[in-house]
Amino acid sequence: MLGKVFPFLKWFRGYSAAALRSDGISGLTVALVLIPQSMAYAQLAGLPPYYGLYAAFLPPMIAALFGSSRQLATGPVAVVSLMTFASLAPLATAGSERFIGYAIVLALMVGVVQLTLGVLRLGLVVNFLSHPVVNGFTNAAAIIIATSQLSKIFGVHVDTAEHHYETVLRVAAAAVRFTHWPTFFLGVLAFAVMFILKRIAPRVPNVLVAVALTTLISWAAGYQHNAVVEMSAVQSPKLHEQVRRFNDTLADIARLGEERLEAALRLEHAKASGESVAILNAVHDVDLLSMTIELRKEKAHLYREALRAMILKGIPRAGGGTWFYPAAEAPPGMADDGYRWRIHVGNNPVDTERLRLTGGGDVVGVVPKGLPAFTLPKIDLALTLHLLPYAAIISFLGFMEAISIAKAMAGKTGQRLDPNQELIGQGLANLIGAFGKSYPVSGSFSRSAVNLQAGAVSGLSSVFTSLTVVIMLLFLTPLLYHLPQSVLAAVIMMAVIGLINVHGFVHAWKAKSTDGIISIIAFVCTLIFAPHLDKGIMVGVVLSLLVFLYKVMRPTFAVLARYEDQAFRCAETHGLRECEHISLIRFDAPLFFANASFLEDQVTERMRAKKNLKHIVIAANGINDMDASGEETLSLLVDRIRSAGLDVSLSGVNESVMKVLKRTHLDVKIGEDHIFPTMERAIEKIHPEAHRDIEEAECPLQTVCYLPDTPPKKEVAHVSN
Repeated sequence: MLGKVFPFLKWFRGYSAAALRSDGISGLTVALVLIPQSMAYAQLAGLPPYYGLYAAFLPPMIAALFGSSRQLATGPVAVVSLMTFASLAPLATAGSERFIGYAIVLALMVGVVQLTLGVLRLGLVVNFLSHPVVNGFTNAAAIIIATSQLSKIFGVHVDTAEHHYETVLRVAAAAVRFTHWPTFFLGVLAFAVMFILKRIAPRVPNVLVAVALTTLISWAAGYQHNAVVEMSAVQSPKLHEQVRRFNDTLADIARLGEERLEAALRLEHAKASGESVAILNAVHDVDLLSMTIELRKEKAHLYREALRAMILKGIPRAGGGTWFYPAAEAPPGMADDGYRWRIHVGNNPVDTERLRLTGGGDVVGVVPKGLPAFTLPKIDLALTLHLLPYAAIISFLGFMEAISIAKAMAGKTGQRLDPNQELIGQGLANLIGAFGKSYPVSGSFSRSAVNLQAGAVSGLSSVFTSLTVVIMLLFLTPLLYHLPQSVLAAVIMMAVIGLINVHGFVHAWKAKSTDGIISIIAFVCTLIFAPHLDKGIMVGVVLSLLVFLYKVMRPTFAVLARYEDQAFRCAETHGLRECEHISLIRFDAPLFFANASFLEDQVTERMRAKKNLKHIVIAANGINDMDASGEETLSLLVDRIRSAGLDVSLSGVNESVMKVLKRTHLDVKIGEDHIFPTMERAIEKIHPEAHRDIEEAECPLQTVCYLPDTPPKKEVAHVSN
């Protein structure tokens, strides 16, 4: 009982000092990769980088203690981070306090969903996400993740558009005019370091080396160069007017938002009272205000883009300080300070008393020192209901990623996995992590591979990883201040390269053309609907279910004949001639309400098409279950066949179907002498009677007989009668 409740107790059976040393080295090695990766993935999720460290603190340890895999490394991962951003972006501004609070609530909900599924042993529900759908989504997500980092690589700032591809086009247009070359070169340098080290020294933590080197360069070269001045220091009345209009527009949006909230409350009260006129007025007010807000947002976007496009030159004053002029309006003959200054414009009004100007690149900045405060996330019922579908999708995707990695490693270590226990471990990691300000996490393929290669023996390696992150949070956060944002973007882009798997499409197509089509459609829809990634997944899931239902309703129906290996095989597939007097048919599906009429139609068609037919043998090997509708259809089918002057038999009936036949007494109706254990026994008994007084040189049920246009490829020995 203790082993089931506390699975980590099993680690210590035969545990040795050598194993402890291996786990310690493995945990430290994984931490060296996890720390920079977690900060990068937090940015991908729309959170400040240090929230990645919070997500790397408790979850790895909790998932290892209560999961079933001893080498799985849990923490922030690319796909779950992207899904987190996609889920919350419509609700709040990325990086805001509200957005952060929602991300923590989302982690709590993901944990509850996964833990519930694990406790109820319902891990099989993740099978609704078929492999082709996951493959299509993952490939599209990799492209979306990589392209979402382009703005940081080029050092430009743009507004997020309704569709991801529109945002990418905005970034491309901005990069042509405003690329910050030091930012770009640091990102390229990080790429080169990670790529080269991965090739020539795979055991060296290439991510850590790239981060350390570029952070050192950033600090030494003064890569970040910002200034905070009063608006009066900018010598441009036109720019002052643009800032005023931008701030006024944002103030209008805030005011209209309050009015829309009041109108929405009036609408709720009107619906509760049932006053139709009040409802119509409230709906009109809400729609009108929503339309006005959208128009104001478009205007604010244009103002924001104009301000971001403004390049300023800094001219030193004679008495100290600096005047800032638009590049086209700078006084001729005066030397500037050498920087290309730009106004820092976000989603909030520009502070004219403390105007932020940037003349360098973006860095991580101040990382709060110490561990996060452990608090219960604020839960709102309306928010919970809104986030529930996203929490379910993230739960399924995260668990599929984790269990796939765990299974791959278990194949190498010989460890036995319990998927439901792994669900419990992942659920507790997200649930408890939310109390420590973590956002949703899952198992990481790259860090798990590092853990395994470093010689991890048990989940204690993940405990050591968490302890290393604790040391970083307590003592070493100042070292992260000068880490360039473009380097974190390069870390993300380098990591998601491994998610791109073109072979997955080819493999799915070869296995089943419909699976290949579903995979491609899921891929295309995810790209088109981005950043609404849930729509791409849902399209794939719905298509998979529709194909499944179609296959169930119209299963494989085959007419059999003797083949070269002496087995009975599909006559149409192998170009075999059919017997004119005995029809040996096979139905490859459970016989139930959805497909019973299909069997009836196919048998009726055989009776109509074959004028010399005397006996129908239903090879029931593929019928592994039967419901009341299926039994009723089979009973009526027996009556119809025999009323037409033909006979019918069954062969290969399994135990579950035979129980149904006996309980309904259909076995008596068919006749015990008409139910055979194998197809061979059925043909042996039926063939002489069906061919009485008939001259037939070769019977396709006893001899291999090809159709005239399908000659045999080799000599085949005939079966004697």
